[in-house]
Amino acid sequence: MVRISATKCFLLCITMSLCIYFIFRCDPNPQNAARSENVENNLNPKFQPVQNMDEEREVKHTINDISDWHPHTLAVIVPFRDRFEELMEFAPWIHTFLNNQKIPHKIVVVNQIDSHRFNRASLINIGFLKTRDECDYLVMHDVDLLPNNVELLYHFPEKGPYHLASPEYHPMYHYKTYIGGVLMMSIKHFQMCRGLSNTFWGWGREDDELYLRFRENSLTLYRPTGLSTGYETFKHIHDKERRPRDYKRYGEQKKTQFQRDKATGYDTLRYTLESERVLTIDEAPVHIYNVELFCDKSQTPWCDHSR
Repeated sequence: MVRISATKCFLLCITMSLCIYFIFRCDPNPQNAARSENVENNLNPKFQPVQNMDEEREVKHTINDISDWHPHTLAVIVPFRDRFEELMEFAPWIHTFLNNQKIPHKIVVVNQIDSHRFNRASLINIGFLKTRDECDYLVMHDVDLLPNNVELLYHFPEKGPYHLASPEYHPMYHYKTYIGGVLMMSIKHFQMCRGLSNTFWGWGREDDELYLRFRENSLTLYRPTGLSTGYETFKHIHDKERRPRDYKRYGEQKKTQFQRDKATGYDTLRYTLESERVLTIDEAPVHIYNVELFCDKSQTPWCDHSR
């Protein structure tokens, strides 16, 4: 028979009491231990709406340590004509910028080689048709705007169209409903809008009509905010003296430019692909589509007015 002294018996009782106390004091659900930490973190999400409007939201982006490549592929669609020097600077700039953010991308230059007036919207529609099977989203990107702030993220715009060159940051255009310059959309949302109108020959207003398509399809427009670079967020390399833009409006074009075009989109586009090339500019691969657009002069006779 084992004998236990009174002292050892007392110590054993104390030990057992402490064990029972700590067992019941601990929470059996480990998620509860982190609950207070999660509540605190949720007060400062990475993407936070800071201003609500009828059709748009501004979002504050913060850049984190990006360790993995982005899971989505971006089509950089550049509507183009006779701006070789600008392309030489743009292509390696955007290629490096997107690589630094680890975003898989394809740079697509849609070059209008016909004698009609420039049609930015139709060229973007062609870029969409050429990339929709290999890219998840696209950015309509003017060749003369170079992103100049690393906090400007080209991430997948899942919730809605994302206007990077917003009025707060574009060097030239500052009205509230402006969505031109640099605009990202998912393939899904681009299809919802049927792309852009093909009726805009000359410079401008096609993006204003696209804004009406956003509203009609209940798409919320998102924009970055909180960048300290202001109008220097993009480097603007266009020389308006050497390449004046065609802002002229003729006949019915003056009236129709402010109307919603119900008839045309990427699915009504008519064009001829004359050739396709791949050009490498300072290690940046650029896919070039040389195209001729078709003009239905019964609908848009202003496509061939003298410049």
